[in-house]
Amino acid sequence: MKFTELANPIFRAVIDDYHKSDNVDTPIQNPYESGSIEHDLYQKCWIDTVQWHLEDIIRDEDINPVDALALKRRIDKSNQDRTDLVEQIDSYFYTKFHSVKCQDNATINTESPAWAVDRLSILALKIYHMQEQVDRTDASAEHKARCQQKLDILLQQRTDLSTAIDQLLEDFEAGRKYMKVYKQMKMYNDPSTNPVLYGKK
Repeated sequence: MKFTELANPIFRAVIDDYHKSDNVDTPIQNPYESGSIEHDLYQKCWIDTVQWHLEDIIRDEDINPVDALALKRRIDKSNQDRTDLVEQIDSYFYTKFHSVKCQDNATINTESPAWAVDRLSILALKIYHMQEQVDRTDASAEHKARCQQKLDILLQQRTDLSTAIDQLLEDFEAGRKYMKVYKQMKMYNDPSTNPVLYGKK
């Protein structure tokens, strides 16, 4: 089984699971064994799905400023959790391929595989919510037609991205590419590198 044949159904299951309650405070119930790649993929897409809806909520023009600030803090934490999990998934790939002998002309990819998987997870959310727009009974025919055009593009994008991810992993396995993992080193959440935070001391 190719990797995206594993990942894409998990992402869809996560989104379906979330929309059973459609509530950003719903506790996650990850059905996979902790430490497995399936568990990490489920966790990753759950974070993305909750954050998608947090981003919707914070754009309410009538939101209370105090509530908006609390949401902004929550989104910041979610972004950090997302980054940490992407790096964890990259560690899985690095462990899997680190013993592969690279070819002499092996090249490095512009992004790590987990960041491509991150885009695949977000794409699953775009597809789900664009399909919702296509299926709306209260929308005009013109709106639904525009959304159908966008949905067709998103579906093709998922096919292309899935192919690219699987090809990248095959290149790692064959030694045609080599993998490096760089930490994101986000500075704004670090009290030692954010001047607003360390300036308070």
